[in-house]
Amino acid sequence: MVHDDIINDILKYEIAEELGLLDKVREGGWKSLSAKESGRIGGIMARRRKKMAAEALEKG
Repeated sequence: MVHDDIINDILKYEIAEELGLLDKVREGGWKSLSAKESGRIGGIMARRRKKMAAEALEKG
């Protein structure tokens, strides 16, 4: 879904900024990140999506 892609992109950029990697991404793109950095972003994204889904279920 397009909506999910937009949410994923927003999350990805927010997390990159929180980890201090946003400048690196802006300069060299997502491919400039190491596997460790990419994995960290992916792991945090998965946890946040899971939390968002749980909160949505709670709200009905």
